[in-house]
Amino acid sequence: MPKELIFEGKTTTEAIDKGLKELKVSKDKVEITVLEQEEKRSFFSILAPRVVKVKMVLKEEKTNHTSPKKREEKRNQPEKIEVSKEELEQSKTAVETFLNEFVASLKEKQIQPSVRIEGSILQVNLEGENASEFIGYRGEVLNALQTLLSTIANKNHKAKVKVVVDIAGYKQRREKTLEELAVKVAKSVVRTGKSITLEPMTAYERKIIHSKLQENNRVETHSVGEEPRRRIVIEKR
Repeated sequence: MPKELIFEGKTTTEAIDKGLKELKVSKDKVEITVLEQEEKRSFFSILAPRVVKVKMVLKEEKTNHTSPKKREEKRNQPEKIEVSKEELEQSKTAVETFLNEFVASLKEKQIQPSVRIEGSILQVNLEGENASEFIGYRGEVLNALQTLLSTIANKNHKAKVKVVVDIAGYKQRREKTLEELAVKVAKSVVRTGKSITLEPMTAYERKIIHSKLQENNRVETHSVGEEPRRRIVIEKR
């Protein structure tokens, strides 16, 4: 049997059901990737039925096709190294130094940075009258700053230090907005029976949507597309 198979249907559910029936397996035995929706037209372009494609890979088959070299590399990978208190303090100092210098260069901006250690995470917060200017559209600038600070925090460290950045309480507000959106869209999907694809989101934002609707037994969610334009699809069960 091929490593992966493609199945089509008018809806995602139909395509998945068709694949499971042909493979004669349950849903938990396969890895499912929903491909982008396409349109097919007849010769005279009279009809344009929507076609959804899903890719299925048997989980056991996927494991069995791993090359001996890759299996050996995996066995030889070093175990995850725990971050020490000393490394956390060093990372905290490095991030604080950068932020203080950065803020000092913005003479006309009122921004107060703070860095604290929470468990094994560096929590960075920016507050102040002008802090919201560094959030960006849908948090793009905030995410870029988080990536930069992660690089600074992990310089010369073997263990990975996780850095989480928030600006003027943006993440809490964004989380609430996304949860409300998830509930609203789910109700629309149940009422109309039509699936809805949301706009592209980061992995962090998609996780909020998935988690909010996880216990909703009337809808199901999955992601489609590739980063950075990966999106969530919400459809009726």
